[in-house]
Amino acid sequence: MKNEKKKRIYELFAICPPGLEAVCAKELLALGLIPGERSRGGLAFAGGLDAIYRANLWLRSASRVLVRLSDWPCRDFPELYRKALKLPWGSFLRPGRALDFRVSAAHSRLWHSDRIALSLREAIERSLGPAPASSEFEPQQVFVRFSDDRCQISLDSSGELLHRRGYRKDVRQAPLRETLAAGVLQLLGWDGSQGLVDPMCGSGTFLSEALLLAQNRPPGRDRDFAFMHWPGYRQGLWNDLCRSADGALRPRPATLPAGYDLDPEAIAAARRNLERLEGGESVHLELLDIRDQKPHAPPGLVICNPPYGERLGDPEQIRGLYGELGACYRRAFSGWRGAFVAPSRELAAATGLNFQETARLVNGGIPVGLYSGRL
Repeated sequence: MKNEKKKRIYELFAICPPGLEAVCAKELLALGLIPGERSRGGLAFAGGLDAIYRANLWLRSASRVLVRLSDWPCRDFPELYRKALKLPWGSFLRPGRALDFRVSAAHSRLWHSDRIALSLREAIERSLGPAPASSEFEPQQVFVRFSDDRCQISLDSSGELLHRRGYRKDVRQAPLRETLAAGVLQLLGWDGSQGLVDPMCGSGTFLSEALLLAQNRPPGRDRDFAFMHWPGYRQGLWNDLCRSADGALRPRPATLPAGYDLDPEAIAAARRNLERLEGGESVHLELLDIRDQKPHAPPGLVICNPPYGERLGDPEQIRGLYGELGACYRRAFSGWRGAFVAPSRELAAATGLNFQETARLVNGGIPVGLYSGRL
């Protein structure tokens, strides 16, 4: 941390799904925040309270926004305790706030995660007072990372993971996370100016994120954040940022996203999720097998997250499904851009589409590729 013209500037870190670092960096730049060092699964940036608030409000591809409190060498527990006492806990924690420590350690003399957490808890309680057995708020998460005898301590400013926008309460099997869906749309350069169809829409995550993106609606507009329970929380600043966001909304796109699925329960779940979004009730949803798709007028983007792995089980059945998906794309979406997510190049090839791998991502712990091309 450092002071600059009496404004406290914090070292911050945005965690994002692996493979979406460039998307997250572009989002930060659009917010006037300069991305710094990039690593697999996140990138650093800096700013004041307004940067923390804006990042949580607007970032579509990030999972958390952390505030870095320390990054110093540490080789024994007395040293850890002494240094932790000097950190500005009172700027972020109210006396008695429940804490949840997430500790990782590698290649360091201090490696016992429970004892590391205990030392930090004792330092915080000496600074602020003991935490109660229960609290009306969710515990404040404290991330601690030891690597090569260096200690990095961060506080989570987000609370619930940022993919929890609040609209998706009805979930079908193996859904795509909202952050990944939003990141994929941005990787493909989709901005709402053209149509979008998901022929295997499931609970409608691509459709919902497309609607938010097309309207320039911030994904964090209607939810709670951990920073709202900090002692220095500025309600007025947050209200100003929300008013500014409301003023930057774009009209509902002339061509709304459309979704199809052969599972009536999936269509029902997608409908309920979309109805929680402004304009979502107008999104076209239809019970339809990919084999029955009729030609769509171009231009637009056709995209889906087909089943794979445990969602189908039989390898031959999976390959057959991908073959049918390729036939659907060629028959019904000539002149469109196409994209899909697949766990292997072999399955991507089974579509018969000459698509290129646009990105390597991770979906639910499974490495996947994003494949795209012109139809």
